Amino acid sequence: MNKTITKSQIEGAAREAYSHAAGLSGGANADYIPFLANINPRLFGLSVMLPDGTSFNFGDTDYSFGIESISKVPTAILAMRQHTPAGVLNEIGADATGLPFNSIFAILLENDHPSTPLVNAGAISACSMIDPKGDADAKWNAITQNITDLCGSAPVLIDELYKSESATNFNNRAITWLLKNYNRIYDDPDMSLDLYTRQCSLGITSSQLAVMAATIASGGVNPLTGKQAFEPAIAPKITTLIATVGFYQHSGDWLYTSGIPAKSGVGGGVLGVLPGVLGIAAFAPPLDSAGNSVKAQAAVREFMQILGLGIMNGDRVTVTD
Repeated sequence: MNKTITKSQIEGAAREAYSHAAGLSGGANADYIPFLANINPRLFGLSVMLPDGTSFNFGDTDYSFGIESISKVPTAILAMRQHTPAGVLNEIGADATGLPFNSIFAILLENDHPSTPLVNAGAISACSMIDPKGDADAKWNAITQNITDLCGSAPVLIDELYKSESATNFNNRAITWLLKNYNRIYDDPDMSLDLYTRQCSLGITSSQLAVMAATIASGGVNPLTGKQAFEPAIAPKITTLIATVGFYQHSGDWLYTSGIPAKSGVGGGVLGVLPGVLGIAAFAPPLDSAGNSVKAQAAVREFMQILGLGIMNGDRVTVTD
């Protein structure tokens, strides 16, 4: 079925979704990372980016917040660029755990396998896969340059968040050494954990995330720079990972109700990818019990429902002026 929507309809839906979610309450900032606990809970932004570079932004879309677990998406892409999607599947996997993002038990249930690069264990393993091996500075440059390619602008490390995360990442330390015990860390364990902690501490805006989402939706072509940030064959692979585990143990509920593959982070961000059509991102610090932003997910879901879009609808969507 062919479905045509106009840019004005997309803009109107984004404005209405923003207004709808802005009136919501509930949730709380992540308090196990001291820096995040102190972020203004009233901040809220919603951004939409189309493949042709048209963007719509509402609210605090230029506020730089902690990217947190959304950083798992670009690093998974980088691992696929360097080692192919088949290599990532072999070394890490692509299965949803159905358990919290920081679960140690999930590693044991998966028979020593990290399971997916979009949970903590798999993301730490992905950081260990990044080339060149043994060189922390070069690996970090590769990680941040990849994010810059995807966003069209560079993220900035939030040093206070990095220190806060480093001082409290006890569970991730246990995950790292358990993976090392099972030969699922492919470089120095401490270096790999530090890289993961640093990438989670990068500052990003919802407008930058929307560009990243649109780059994935466009088969790797950045809508702002026109640069092919990654091979087109990677786009459906990363979108599949986002769809299956982007909201962790609530991923099925999310896709069922929203219709869009999306990845959340405890910094309050949500990134959504509608292949071939658009990228969307939202940010608001208060989280639900699963660690997903209350307002951000409500805004993205409302946006999709207003337009009647969904990845499973079978529609061929055309966007016109």
